[in-house]
Amino acid sequence: MKTSLYAAVIACLLLAGHVPATHAQDSASQADNTRNNKGDQPTADQQKENATDRQITQRIRSAVVKDKDLSTYAHNVKIITQNGEVTLKGPVRTEQEKESIESKAVSIAGTGHVTDQLEIAPKQ
Repeated sequence: MKTSLYAAVIACLLLAGHVPATHAQDSASQADNTRNNKGDQPTADQQKENATDRQITQRIRSAVVKDKDLSTYAHNVKIITQNGEVTLKGPVRTEQEKESIESKAVSIAGTGHVTDQLEIAPKQ
């Protein structure tokens, strides 16, 4: 779903002449990390539906997205909360991004309640 949304946004920008075609193709393929997700535990569909877990996830996501210094990779990390325990997964660009996201999560969920499984993506 996210990939098709990104593709639609990029297509609109291309039509409007705001993004070079090569950048659009690179952005769409970079945003899709499906191969990285296979076999991951926990998965996003295991997010608990209780109000507290949803609120924790929403607050962390909001803090991450508001940070405009983070890359698209960082803005799209998975944030999964189960019984107050947060797992962060996915690729980021730098060690600084990894530390920044973990710090945001810890400030919301609390020390000892965040498992950082973020990975630094290789240079392309």
